[in-house]
Amino acid sequence: MTIDERKAVLEDELYILRDSGEIPEIAYHSTLFFLTQDPEGPTLVLTDNELELLQDAVITRYQEIVLRDITPENRDLTLYRGVRRTLHNWQRMEAFCVRNNRDNTAFKEQVRHAFLRFIKREVAEIEAENRKSSLNCSWKMIAKFAGVLGLDTAQFPDNWQEHCLGDKTS
Repeated sequence: MTIDERKAVLEDELYILRDSGEIPEIAYHSTLFFLTQDPEGPTLVLTDNELELLQDAVITRYQEIVLRDITPENRDLTLYRGVRRTLHNWQRMEAFCVRNNRDNTAFKEQVRHAFLRFIKREVAEIEAENRKSSLNCSWKMIAKFAGVLGLDTAQFPDNWQEHCLGDKTS
């Protein structure tokens, strides 16, 4: 395989990873198998740089879907999955980063700001009776996620818990 052919195969797989849907890590493992072990694939021995490029594509996709569901403008779109999905995708992304020794600190800061903006806008619009709540998880889940991000729920609007699913009092 020539260098140009190798580059083209990797670019195709990077494109697949970037548009891989809800769980990009599954696409990542499929890509690794295809590139390195599949008898019908190119059976490459990937360099560290090539592995890093593939992992970057997975992380970028995770970042997109984490932010998607804490972007207020997306709440009425069919692609919106809610805060609960953000929490799950955050956990998946963090686990992927840990397993692959990747630092995600800068993105955590971005999510912290986006999540705080989301909660503030969500509560303001609910209380102005402009919309129904899209906080599709318990206040405990939201508080736990806020803690992971380094947010204090005291920064949230008063009575934000009232707009969450489940028990509002404990």
